[in-house]
Amino acid sequence: MKRSFAISQLITLIGVAPAGTTHAVAQDAEIVRHFEYDRKTPIEMKQIGIQYREYATIYDITYASPKGGIVPAYLVVPKGKGPFPAVIWGHWYWENSPVRNRKEFLDEATVLAQAEVVSLLPDGPVARPGHVTNNEPLNEQQITDMVQAVVDIRRGLDLLLARGDVDPKRIAFVGHSYHASVGAILSGTDRRFKAFALMAGSLSDEVDLQSKEEQEHRQKVGQQRYDAFVKKYAWIDPGNYIAHAAPAFLFLQYGKEKFFTPERIRAYEKLVSEPKGLKIYDAPHALNAEARRDRIQFLTEQLKLRQLSPSLIASIPDLYQPPKPNP
Repeated sequence: MKRSFAISQLITLIGVAPAGTTHAVAQDAEIVRHFEYDRKTPIEMKQIGIQYREYATIYDITYASPKGGIVPAYLVVPKGKGPFPAVIWGHWYWENSPVRNRKEFLDEATVLAQAEVVSLLPDGPVARPGHVTNNEPLNEQQITDMVQAVVDIRRGLDLLLARGDVDPKRIAFVGHSYHASVGAILSGTDRRFKAFALMAGSLSDEVDLQSKEEQEHRQKVGQQRYDAFVKKYAWIDPGNYIAHAAPAFLFLQYGKEKFFTPERIRAYEKLVSEPKGLKIYDAPHALNAEARRDRIQFLTEQLKLRQLSPSLIASIPDLYQPPKPNP
């Protein structure tokens, strides 16, 4: 993977979107309006395929994106009649991973079906067929993709609630890397989520912009151009939203990485409203089995799930993290 610019590096590898340096109240309509959409428009869900498992049915579906096009997704439905708790899963964009799409959490979601959890696993905009990535630094496609990712998750929640078998008081979001940043924005814009598990993602552009990497990037791009871009898109900084996530509970999970230093992680944590939790693992960006156990326990407590056996949780395959491509 090319690492010529820090922001481009983050968007490609872990999915951080560039933005501004000034915090604002997330509930301010001038900020939140960027992620609004018409909830009255048809969801247009279509079933493409179906798989039957012992404890769940996996539907291959699509639904209409309010920002245009369709959202491919898996819908995992447990046996029974409900009302069921629900989780929406947001995947990473690790460049050369075979599961940089809705498949990343499918095994985990299928196991959680045994705790009677409905799961929606959408493909993010960058993972969809036909998407053309703009690798130029400071390009507006980065902003467009992030906004669409947030809006498409909100529309996915509309889809779940329209089913009638989902408990509206027991809904969580799990986001990894890029979709941890998406989840951070959701935490301050959509009050329908009870809890968020945010894994190895950037939660504040203000914090990130203080880093040596970003200061070097600013010099390379040009200070005037850089500062103008940052000012224009200050509203997309996830830090504007995590400070106003309450009453939702945010659980932060990180590995040990060069970019996500303990100091940076702690700076993110300070911005998050209460209630919150943080754990750092001896693991790469993909995290590990311990993080998965903790995440499932967090969901169990927040959504009041039936406790799954340790052996069942251990049966979920580890996420493989390919080596970084050569620059």
